[in-house]
Amino acid sequence: METSYQVLEQLHKKILLGGLLENDSQEYAFYLNLPFSAQDLSTSNFLKWPCVHRGNQASSVSMDATPSPVASIDLKMNFQVSNPRDIMLLQLTVIKMMITKILSKKVEFSIKEKYTDIIEILLKPYELESKLISTFHGSDKLLSHMAAKCLASLLYLQLREKAMVNKTWTAFCLKTLSDYPESNTISYCLWTLTAVIKEILKATCLQRAEILKQFLTSFDFLFEAFYCSVFSQHFENYQDTSLNPKITNFLICFLDLLEILIASRIHLKLYLTCQRIFYLKIFCALDIMTWPIHSLVKKKFIILLKRCLLHKVGEDVLSTSPPPLVEQDPYLDMDLSALGNAFLQAVNLGWLKQLSFSGKPSHFGGSEVQPGNRSLVPDVVTLRASSLVLLKSLEIKVHMCMSANEVKAELQKFMSQLLTFLKQHLQSSLKLHHHCEWLSKIFIEQDDDMLEAAKASLSIYLKLTRAWNEAAKGMTQEKETWDHQTHENGFNPHCIFLFLLKNIGFDATVLLDFLISSETCFLEYFVRYLKLLQGERNNFSNVCKLFDAAELRNGVHIFSIVTSHIEERSSNQATYQPLFCGTNRYALLPLASDSTTSGTNMEQKDTETVKSKQPNLLICIDNTSSPGASQSLVNYDSSEDSEEESVEEECLSNIKQTSLNHQDITKIRETVSVTGEKNQSYLESTASLLDPKESSTLSSFGCEAATNSIASQIVISYKTFKCLKELEKAISRLHRRHLFPYNPSALLKLLKHIDAINKTK
Repeated sequence: METSYQVLEQLHKKILLGGLLENDSQEYAFYLNLPFSAQDLSTSNFLKWPCVHRGNQASSVSMDATPSPVASIDLKMNFQVSNPRDIMLLQLTVIKMMITKILSKKVEFSIKEKYTDIIEILLKPYELESKLISTFHGSDKLLSHMAAKCLASLLYLQLREKAMVNKTWTAFCLKTLSDYPESNTISYCLWTLTAVIKEILKATCLQRAEILKQFLTSFDFLFEAFYCSVFSQHFENYQDTSLNPKITNFLICFLDLLEILIASRIHLKLYLTCQRIFYLKIFCALDIMTWPIHSLVKKKFIILLKRCLLHKVGEDVLSTSPPPLVEQDPYLDMDLSALGNAFLQAVNLGWLKQLSFSGKPSHFGGSEVQPGNRSLVPDVVTLRASSLVLLKSLEIKVHMCMSANEVKAELQKFMSQLLTFLKQHLQSSLKLHHHCEWLSKIFIEQDDDMLEAAKASLSIYLKLTRAWNEAAKGMTQEKETWDHQTHENGFNPHCIFLFLLKNIGFDATVLLDFLISSETCFLEYFVRYLKLLQGERNNFSNVCKLFDAAELRNGVHIFSIVTSHIEERSSNQATYQPLFCGTNRYALLPLASDSTTSGTNMEQKDTETVKSKQPNLLICIDNTSSPGASQSLVNYDSSEDSEEESVEEECLSNIKQTSLNHQDITKIRETVSVTGEKNQSYLESTASLLDPKESSTLSSFGCEAATNSIASQIVISYKTFKCLKELEKAISRLHRRHLFPYNPSALLKLLKHIDAINKTK
C-alpha cells in the first residue's frame, strides 16, 4: 500500500510540473487502475485490488491477466501508509489532471501522446468509465464527486477527439432517467450531463454545435417524460423535505441542467426538445414555488425563469455574452409567448397568493434578523424576480393584444394583482405611497433588474398609448382617463424616470456610468425615454408638478432640504451619501404623507421657514440638484487638458454647483407672482391621482400653501433638465477626446433636442 501511494504521489508531481513520463504506459495504468466497484473499498477486499503492493514487491494480482509492471520508479520520500480511500482519491486526481493536459493547447505533443496512451489503457482493458459510474452507488460523497468530474472530462475528451459518445455512459444515462424517481444516482447523472455541456460551450473549436447535438440526441427523446415526472413529484411522502439534502441536491442539479441546456440553445443555435421543454411546459413547473422544499431551490427556479425572459440564461456560467437578438432562433418568439402566457395564467389562478417566503433573509457579514423582527423582512430576491417575471410576461402579452379594450383589461387585471402582492410583503419602511413608486422601491439594490423593469414598463406604456390614442381619437376626456390609469396601475414612464433620478440625487455621473457600463440596458431604455419625452413634454411637466406639490404637502420644502444639506456638509458628517443603492429620506420623496418622515412640528417649522425666507429659497434651488455631487463616482478629468479648457467646460466627474443666472431667477419670481387661486384649483384636480385617503389633505392645504408651492413647481423639472444638460456636456467632452466607448452621436442629438425643447417652454 505504501509503495502504491508513493508511486501515485510521484506521478502527480511529474504531471503537475509538466514533466515527461519515462516508464511504460502499462506500468502507469496499472497504478491508476481503480477497484472493481465501490464495495471493494472495504478493508477485507482491499488486498484484491490490482494496484495494491506489499513492501517493494508488486502484487501478482491483476485484472484480465495484465502483466505486473517492473518496480523501477525511484522513491526518494517516505510517506505514511494511507487507507484505500486516500489512494483512490489520488488516482482520480491524477486521471483528471491527465485529461486536462490532453485537452490543453499549451502541452507538448509528446507529453499528450503519453497521457493519451495511459487513458486508452484505462478505458479498454480496465473499463474506466464503468468503474467511475459504479462509484456513484457508494456512500462516500467526495469519491462520487471526484468520479463524476473525471467522467465528465473523459466524456468531453472522447467527444472532441473522436466525435463519439461513450456507449457505457449512454446506457447508464438512459436507465437512470427512465428509473426516476427510484434511481439513487440521478443527481450524479444530471451533474455529469451539465459538466459536459459546459465544457462544450466553453470550447473554442468550430464544431461545438455538431458535438453538442451528437451528445444530446442520445437522450433527447426521453427528456420530456423525465421533465414532467420531476415536476409531478411533490415530495409529500418525505419528512422534513425542506431540510432533506438529497432532494435539495437533486433539484439544484436539475435546475442547473435546465439552465445550461437553454444556454446552449441560445449560444449554439440548437432547438432540440430538451432545450425548449422549459418554455413549452412551464405551467406544470410553477407549482415548485409552493412545495415544502428549501428556499434556495425556489430562488434558483424563479431566477431561471427571469433569465429566460430577459435572454440572459447562462451569464454566470459562460464568459461570452449571448448573441444579439438579431440572430435569434425561429422558435424564440413562440416559446417566450408560451412561457409568458403560462405564467400569467398561473397568476390569474392565484399563484402570487400562494407564493411563500420561507427561509432566512441574507445579510452582509452573515448576521441574522432578531426573532421578533424576522417577519418584517421579506425575501427580496424572490420578490424582485417574481415582479420582473410578471412585468416581462405582461409586456409579451400586451404586444400580442390588438384592441385597446383587451390591452386595458390585461393591464388592470395583472398590475392590480402585482401591486396588491407587493403591498402585502413589503416592509413598513418600503411601503408604497404612489403606485409608480413600486419599481424603484423593489429594485433599489439591483440596478440591472431595475432598468430591465423600467424598459419593460416603458414598452408597455408605448404600446398601450398607441392603442388608446387610436381608440380615443383625440378626445380630451379619454386622454385624461388614460393618464390617470397609467398612475393608477403604476407604469407611468415619467414618474418612473423621476423616481430613478431622485434615487441617485439627480447626479449625472451615475447616468454616465450607466451609459458606459455594459452590465445594464440603460442605454436602450434611456434612448426610448428621451424619444418619448420629446412628444410628451406637457405630460412630463404635469408629473413634475405632482412631485413638487407632494413634497410641499408633506412639509418637506426645498429650503429645508437645502438647509439640512448645508448643515450636514459644514459639520462633516458622513451619514448622508448619495449612493444609488442606498435609501435616504431626501433621495426618495414620497408622493403621499408618511408618518415616519414628517410630523406636526416639522410641518409647522417648515411652513414658518418658507414664509420668512422665501427669497433665499429662490436662490438656493439649484443647490439641491445633486446633493453631494462633488463626490464623483469616476474621475474622467485628465492632466492633458489645458487650464483654460477646464475653466470653460466643467468635467462631469466633479460637477460644480452654481447659483441660478439672472434669467432663471426672474422666471421663478414671475411664476411666484401668479395668484394662488389658479394653483389651488390645480392642486384639487391633481389630488385624485394620489392616494384617495390622503387627497383631501392636499386639497385642503389652502391658498397660502398653494402660493408657496408655485416656487417649487418647477424645481423637479429644472433639476431634471439640468442633470440631462450636464450629462450632455460630459458625453460631448469625452467623445471629443475619444474616451467614450462607443459613438454617442445619436444620443447627443437627442439630448440637445430635449434641451432645446425645454428652453422654448
